[in-house]
Amino acid sequence: MAQPRIAQKAPFPVVVEQGKDYWWCACGRSANQPFCDGSHKGSEFTPLKYTATEDKKIYFCGCKQSAKRPLCDGTHNKL
Repeated sequence: MAQPRIAQKAPFPVVVEQGKDYWWCACGRSANQPFCDGSHKGSEFTPLKYTATEDKKIYFCGCKQSAKRPLCDGTHNKL
């Protein structure tokens, strides 16, 4: 199984809008981090859909190792 590229060893803070869908990059290759730009095409990775349930700031995983994907769980602190 291929490992995703670490985009950064920190989360990406994003203010999300209630009801809006966000496509989180799972491969780590997107130039539009933390969101998918299609760079995963031809790989085993697929983006993960996140639908905001309220307007607020959330932290998308940047290291691509979080157990709570697409959200950060602090795993980057152990890399």
